Amino acid sequence: MTQTLEQVLASTEITSDGQDYRLLRLPASAMTLAAGVMAESGIAFCAAIADKDEMSLLLRDDARQEFARRLRSAETSEQRYRQITFEAPLEPGLVGFIARISQALAAADIPILAYAAYSRDHIFVPHNQFEKAMRTLIDLQSSYT
Repeated sequence: MTQTLEQVLASTEITSDGQDYRLLRLPASAMTLAAGVMAESGIAFCAAIADKDEMSLLLRDDARQEFARRLRSAETSEQRYRQITFEAPLEPGLVGFIARISQALAAADIPILAYAAYSRDHIFVPHNQFEKAMRTLIDLQSSYT
C-alpha cells in the first residue's frame, strides 16, 4: 500500500535523543579521519557528507570533545543542535514529507539541518529552539488527525 503524506504526518512518532550535536567542517581529504571517529565513537547517530570541497561531520558534542585532539583541524559550529527523528519507515517514493515539515518550521522561524537515512528522516534544530520546534511539529501533526 502506498503511503500518503497525510497518513505519514498523522501517524509518525516524533522523538529526540536529547543530546547536543555540533557540525564540523574538515578538509575534503579527511574522509578516513571522519569515518574513524564515527566508528570509534559508538554513538547511535552521526552523519558525514563528503563533497569536492569539504568533509562535513555531524557529531554528538560529547563525542566531539572526546575526539578533540584528532579533530583539532576541524572548524566547529558555535551553534549546538538537537536531533528530531521521525520514527516511521518512509517509502522512498513519498513526496513532500520534509517539505511540509520544513514549511511549518520556517513559518515558526526555526532553521533546520535535514538528514535522510534509508527509511527514516532526521532534522536538527538549534538547541535553544528545540522546544518550540517540537511544539510546532506536534501542532502540525494534530492538524492531520
